[in-house]
Amino acid sequence: MSQTRDKPVIGIIGSEGHYGRWLRLFFESRMGLRVLGSDCGQPGTVSPEAVIAQCQVLIFSVPIRHTPTIIADYVQRAAGREREQLWLDITSVKKAPVDALLASQAEVVGLHPMTAAPKAPTLKGRVMVVCEVRLDRWRGWFETFITALRAQCVHSTPARHDQIMALVQAMVHATHLGQAGVLREYASSLGGLEALLPFRSAAFELDAAIIARMLAMNPAIYEDIQFGNPHTVPVLDALARQIEDLKQCVAQGDDAARKRFRTHYFDATRHALGDDTIAAGNYSFERVGYLLADLAGERSLSVYLPEDHPGSLRELLHVFERHGVNIASIHSSRTPAGELHFRMGFDGEVTAAAIAPVIDAIHAENVGRVVALSEDLR
Repeated sequence: MSQTRDKPVIGIIGSEGHYGRWLRLFFESRMGLRVLGSDCGQPGTVSPEAVIAQCQVLIFSVPIRHTPTIIADYVQRAAGREREQLWLDITSVKKAPVDALLASQAEVVGLHPMTAAPKAPTLKGRVMVVCEVRLDRWRGWFETFITALRAQCVHSTPARHDQIMALVQAMVHATHLGQAGVLREYASSLGGLEALLPFRSAAFELDAAIIARMLAMNPAIYEDIQFGNPHTVPVLDALARQIEDLKQCVAQGDDAARKRFRTHYFDATRHALGDDTIAAGNYSFERVGYLLADLAGERSLSVYLPEDHPGSLRELLHVFERHGVNIASIHSSRTPAGELHFRMGFDGEVTAAAIAPVIDAIHAENVGRVVALSEDLR
């Protein structure tokens, strides 16, 4: 059995969803493991019975509303055959799914990556909540798995996770959905985001980006986060009280209201959160602001480096140096297709004529591939 735990067969329940497909690619390409996928009604996937019989690690990656029921079905089907297996789930709510997993005889860990399925091959730079509730013989393999994911792991109990997610997810999503609703109401008179963004502050631009991101995603995800967490309603009640109080202060408008605005929303909250936390958060905002300012620059060139090895970026920068082109900013990012690229921004004196030989050299010397070029440099 130890050899099986070194190279287990992975069973992904919900294999044709966004995370299911990402997990399959991760296990096959990053860990060299065989994967069986099961997804009801989806061609090319196997039956639950086949997953239970042939796999040693099962990962449930299905919609939140269905997760406990699907897990319960697998517990019934397995009927004790799972006692040597490791069962995991990938959901944004943890208590109910983990309780369902614990009804099995398998070892159990609940996982919650704090991101949609990424375009990157790992979770590097992303947070993942880990709820270790029954883990013994599979610990060595699980730690290898976590290391390969490269996520920033934070450990929690399922109950505490759900309490925190009511604030981190449900409240934050509700705030942005409320903002989106207000923008919709004013769209006929002032226009939508496209009309408002020229007047943006950094804070509005960030909120607008989050709203756009949410509206571009599957609404069922956000629906389940709101409706599937038992701690959501009390948190939304608290949020509604704060907004109503703020509205009353502004409507009152006198010196007493202004004093309450400062003491209640600033002084009391600063004291509760602490100076160090506020200073760190303010610095994070400033860094994001600088990034947005750089990305707003009109003159830019983005290059994909297919040969990702030590020195590849230096080779790219050397091309600019040889042609006397000064780079004002440089940032790594990803294209919509998921390719890692470097975006170089330039000041106004850099012309299309100066950039043209740089582009030719990048291609001729196989340094990289230009994936984007701003209009004024063409």
